[in-house]
Amino acid sequence: MITRRTVLAAAGAVAAGLPLAQPSAAAGRGPTVGPRVLARRRAVSAAGVRVDATAFPLSHLTVQWRGPDRPAFRARFASGWGDWTAVRSCGAGRDDKADATGSALLAAPGAVGYDIASAPGSGTTAVVELNAGTGPINPTAEPLRVAGRDPGGVRYLNRAAWRADESLRFGSDGSETWPAEYFPVQTLTVHHTATTNDDPDPAATMRAIYYYHAVTLGWGDVGYHLLIDEAGRVYEGRWSGPDPVPALGVDVGPDGRPPMVNAGHVGGYNAGNIGVAILGDLTDRLPTTAARRSLAALLAVLAGVERLNPSGTTRYVNPISGATATVDTISGHRDWLATECPGNRFYPQLPSLRRDVARLLR
Repeated sequence: MITRRTVLAAAGAVAAGLPLAQPSAAAGRGPTVGPRVLARRRAVSAAGVRVDATAFPLSHLTVQWRGPDRPAFRARFASGWGDWTAVRSCGAGRDDKADATGSALLAAPGAVGYDIASAPGSGTTAVVELNAGTGPINPTAEPLRVAGRDPGGVRYLNRAAWRADESLRFGSDGSETWPAEYFPVQTLTVHHTATTNDDPDPAATMRAIYYYHAVTLGWGDVGYHLLIDEAGRVYEGRWSGPDPVPALGVDVGPDGRPPMVNAGHVGGYNAGNIGVAILGDLTDRLPTTAARRSLAALLAVLAGVERLNPSGTTRYVNPISGATATVDTISGHRDWLATECPGNRFYPQLPSLRRDVARLLR
């Protein structure tokens, strides 16, 4: 039987020997390999909230409001009550969890207090205080190599490597909150997470995003398929099955292409759409050279495996709802919905990104 592992190995040659490392993934529910995320939810007034002393030091904070993607807030953190910063959102979402509530994840390393101010009419509804733990990526998670090659390019870290708590994918009755469904790949979408830049602990941010999506928003898992930090490391997002290749299903379809697991990064247009996010806020700055290089390389592998034209357009049809859209085959989140994602500074760079992906495939 031809599996997606065989297809991806062959894709290494298509992408000029691109090294996409593949450490083994935990099967099924898997162990609780990461630190337990501390979390406390507070309902707040429409005007915002100030908390002078939290029950535990924060690593992150989520903010929820009325409206799908309205970054009309600012925040500051103790100690010292530093400068106000804008609250920005990617506006990701599951197709079946659409509602009128927007949300954002803020980095708050070591903060013991915070102040959230809402613009008139914005309507803050809740905040969730998080401590996602600290520590480096698990050094024992040694990656495998695609086609036996790894000259030092893209690094893929599975969920165990960034210390995901797999119990968060399951409800109190032991059932999986978001069972995997698989669909043929039609298009690739680029995001930014709208989280902090110069992140000192991207693995902790991965755990915070995981908790934010899986528990705070009730999705059951990370909404993105793959994420990339500023050092160019690639992280497995949405759990896709027990074998060691992220994002894709186990066996290839009748056309020889592996299907993708459905995720939650473009509400209403997820099935058949792989979402890749850069960790950070690209509103006012470009991604690092390492992140940009890894993004192009990763998109080249995906486009090669799925036989997508990175310079073309796609008439997307959601196989579940029938919703349609005509987009660039490699698109940005804002090409689908009204959002600032993947950032005002980065979005104009997408044409050059498509050219880079096409060059890698050639």
